[in-house]
Amino acid sequence: MSWYEVESKIKLKEDEVEEFRRRIRKIARFVKNEIKRDTYYAIVKRGYPKKAFRIRKVKDDWVMNFKKWRKDLSDKKIVVKEEFEFELKNTEVFLEFLEDLNFRKWVEKTKHNETYSFGKNCSIELNKVEKLGWFAEIEVLSDKKTIGSSKEKIRKMIKKLGIDESMIDNTGYTKMLYSLKKK
Repeated sequence: MSWYEVESKIKLKEDEVEEFRRRIRKIARFVKNEIKRDTYYAIVKRGYPKKAFRIRKVKDDWVMNFKKWRKDLSDKKIVVKEEFEFELKNTEVFLEFLEDLNFRKWVEKTKHNETYSFGKNCSIELNKVEKLGWFAEIEVLSDKKTIGSSKEKIRKMIKKLGIDESMIDNTGYTKMLYSLKKK
């Protein structure tokens, strides 16, 4: 399955979280709290790998996810990634297969997540990522034809939430965790 994830990520300071949550609740509907535990795999040689994918446990299922950053569709404040996802039926066999292809467990990430909805396929997540701190993600799941209107929805939401554009940091969590690991 493939779709486009159109999003902006906002870095929050600890003392900004409650006020930001209050602003979100004024314009979006609370959906759920959950903990997302992700393990990323890559062929690791030296430095940050060019390609990686994650495996996430969702209830009793395992889901593999790969995102392809579409720089041609992104801009400085909003990134577009083509996202591919499928359920794994036999995780042990799949992980053995990956090891044979020289993929190794690379980074683990735990994200404490609050999800809010502001329309069909539109969400705001308030996330506390272990080792990294607080972030908000404004995201619209889209097909290729609606990427432009999805970006416009995000721009409007940034304005409604009173987000200063200097707070936008679309660096990937894996890149941030990798940078921490290097220090």
